[in-house]
Formats: sequence, structure tokens, C-alpha cells
Amino acid sequence: MVLALLVSGAVVVLVLLGLFVFGLRRRLIQRSGGTFDCSLRWDVPPRADTAAAVAGADGAQVPRTDAGEPSGKGWVYGVARYSGDRVEWFRVFSYAPRPRRLLERSAIEVIARRTPQGEEELALLSDAVVLACRHRGTRLELAMSEDALTGFLAWLEAAPPGQRVNVA
Repeated sequence: MVLALLVSGAVVVLVLLGLFVFGLRRRLIQRSGGTFDCSLRWDVPPRADTAAAVAGADGAQVPRTDAGEPSGKGWVYGVARYSGDRVEWFRVFSYAPRPRRLLERSAIEVIARRTPQGEEELALLSDAVVLACRHRGTRLELAMSEDALTGFLAWLEAAPPGQRVNVA
């Protein structure tokens, strides 16, 4: 009986310690400011550019499943942070102290902007807007709030003179 209580207590302490470390990591990421919630879908299949796409509510092309609805698969919830001429993207549910992806301002090309459709509405935050981009030849999608999107597009357009910036 004592051993069961000891093991149960150790498990509870470990779970609480894990939650504390998640919170501490998030605080450390946000301490320098310039952070926003941002879901990411990396290496989006090229079929989104082909005839297998449907027009979204705002006219943008949306990848779809065989049933005709956009796919909600592949989205990872994260936090993005501005750092000079790049955006550092961190997974929320990770203990890694370093960003998972680095997006350089000069390499980001905005392709389209749309609202989440179908299954994506369940996979993303309720007020999210999806921004389809290309970064060094890799297609990706970022989902963020309208306010964060306004700041992100302003950051892209505020590139130093001489940098090529494509904001659709």
C-alpha cells in the first residue's frame, strides 16, 4: 500500500513538473516580446495548386480531400517570434529550447490568404486566417489571428531597401 502511494505521488510530481516546464518554456520564448500564436503546416502537397483545389470564400485556392472538403491534417500548433529579419517558430507541445523552423523575411513569398474550410475549422483556433506561403521552394501554410496577420504582413513589407518582398 505504501509503495502504491509512493509511486502515485511520484507520478503526480512528474506530471506537475512537466506542466511547469511547458509554462516556463513558453514564458522564456515570450520574454523578449514580438510573439504570436501561429499554427504551421509545412511542405503542403502541390495538389493545392492544381485542379484538385476549390475556391475558398475569398476566392483563394484551398486544398481538398476526396470528399471535396479541405484537409485538416498536418497542422501543428505553435508560437512564432520576430527576431530581426526572421521569424522563429516553436512547437507548443515540445521541451526543445530552440525554434523548430526559421523563416527568413527575404525568402518568404506570400501566395494566398483564405479562411479555414471544412476539417481545418476544427484543427485551428476559431479566429484563424490561413496564409499560404513559399519559403525557399517549400510550400507552407501559417494560421494566425487577423491581428497577428496584419502585423506579419506589415513586418514583411517593412523589409530593408533592396530586399525582394512578395506580399500577395
